[in-house]
Amino acid sequence: MSKVESGGASEPEFQIDTKLAIGGRKPFAHHGYVNTPVYHASTLLYPTAEDFLARRGKYFYGRRGTPTTEALEQALASIEGPACAGVALLPSGLTAISAALLSTVRAGDHVLVTDNAYAPTRKLCDTVLTRYGVSTTYYDPLIGSGIADLIQPNTRAVFTEAPGSLTFEMQDIPAIAEAAHARGALVLMDNTWATPLYFRALDKGVDLSIQSATKYIGGHSDLMMGTVSANAKAWPQLKEMTYTLGLCVGPDDMNMALRGLRTLGLRLPHHHQSGVKVARWLEQRPEVLRVIHPALPSHPGHDIWKRDFTGACGLFAIVLKPVPDKALHAFLDALKLYGMGASWGGYESLAIPFDVSKLRTATNWQPGGPAIRIHIGLEDVGDLTTDLERGFAALAAAR
Repeated sequence: MSKVESGGASEPEFQIDTKLAIGGRKPFAHHGYVNTPVYHASTLLYPTAEDFLARRGKYFYGRRGTPTTEALEQALASIEGPACAGVALLPSGLTAISAALLSTVRAGDHVLVTDNAYAPTRKLCDTVLTRYGVSTTYYDPLIGSGIADLIQPNTRAVFTEAPGSLTFEMQDIPAIAEAAHARGALVLMDNTWATPLYFRALDKGVDLSIQSATKYIGGHSDLMMGTVSANAKAWPQLKEMTYTLGLCVGPDDMNMALRGLRTLGLRLPHHHQSGVKVARWLEQRPEVLRVIHPALPSHPGHDIWKRDFTGACGLFAIVLKPVPDKALHAFLDALKLYGMGASWGGYESLAIPFDVSKLRTATNWQPGGPAIRIHIGLEDVGDLTTDLERGFAALAAAR
């Protein structure tokens, strides 16, 4: 059996690019084909009644997994690191958040959720969890070890997101994890921004690491999927929740995620490098009040990013100096290479206005001007900055 096939614990610790290329592959289990076949499967047959009753066999039913499922789970686990005990595949990023949270709580429990969390995460807490008797407290993402003061006897989980996908505060994840674990609470993290390539969440004390695979794993804006990677403590409950709710992913989506994963090690550095170049360019523009990018020294959380992260993606924000709405709209409408869309992580660049002032409850976020979230795709940086110049010219003309 080849190294690619075996997946055994005795294998050498490969570098990340190698893991992305070989993770989950077992060619000689599939007649030598490089890629795991796409199994469109529901019913699985057993040769005898005795085999059926004893559930003899590696697989049981399509919803519970196929070789395609196994290939993606193993590939993801390999990049999460040795602390990963299992990976759950879910139909969307929000489903991944929901499954992870629901696996940790029961009626009467309390959760702490960072105030900069993805808006649907807040809605889940304020609606579904509330109906099920679980209370939520939103906390300042910069609280660090001070989270200990908010932990109640019934606090079962602390939900983190670093950086926040709109306002980009950097949380001190190791400090939060240490405080939470000391009081018996699990730590969940939305790690979509950095991915395990740039932040090994489970190694930093996170128990459940969540990704929207719709973003960088898919990479082409044509896939909906979420993943949750768990350590040994959190995996049994997550596995039970996922199986009991009947959550699963279609085979073609899993195949697309596997394909995207193979090139993640090439795409993400490009997003990082281009994103930093455009962010630095924007810092010099007279129309810009500030650029909110953790990889820039001007960011308040830059030291945490530099300490804990090994890279950045293409997502950041800018705050413009105050202008009328018509000028902001003129800027956005003039852009040719930046689309206006709610997602990110694909090959294309995006720019959307946002306002979280009415959403946040634990902190008072006042940017000082119109805020725009920008995703830098795989286009040429020179073309992208030229396009922004076109937008700024339109902004000036509309003032």
